[in-house]
Amino acid sequence: MGLTIIQAGEPVLRQVSRALTAAEIVLPATQQLIEDMRETMRKAPGVGLAAPQIGLPLQLAVIEDRPEYLKDVTPERLAERERKPVPFFVLINPRIVQHSKDTAEFYEGCLSLPGWSALVQRARGVTVEYTDEHAQPKHIEARGWLARILQHEIDHLQGRLYIDHMETRSLTTLDNLNRYWKDLPIQTVRRQLGLNTR
Repeated sequence: MGLTIIQAGEPVLRQVSRALTAAEIVLPATQQLIEDMRETMRKAPGVGLAAPQIGLPLQLAVIEDRPEYLKDVTPERLAERERKPVPFFVLINPRIVQHSKDTAEFYEGCLSLPGWSALVQRARGVTVEYTDEHAQPKHIEARGWLARILQHEIDHLQGRLYIDHMETRSLTTLDNLNRYWKDLPIQTVRRQLGLNTR
């Protein structure tokens, strides 16, 4: 069943979510919730969906960057973003235990702020410890676009949105992002927006 994605301004999006116990994770209701979140994320479409975005203050997110999402992105932009397909996985009670010192800045959007995008600087690499849908401990070392997705979804679980980190002058509608900015190198975007180049 498709779930409703709530929008910015809903109080739950600004709450710190609670952790799930191992017993809760394996409940049929939680397993069904994960399936419903997967379906909702794909239908949106998006590359991640956190439980607060469907109104539940739980430390649970689903992530998937499907090959078809990459087909209209130029090889140069894919390389610049270090972006490649990511199979579906479930992130429960995640903790970022290490950030890389190097950062990357790209346009980011959110299913809870539809129609908008802005430049967001994030660590280029992260190490995350989490629990999977079978209540098993896991860790992942991610770079590039997956590291960005992880940071974005973990932010949701801490009551943060990408607009808290954005370069405010870069805020744009998706139509204008596609019209003017999406195929430009970030340094060119910053220059044209009158921002310091990094």
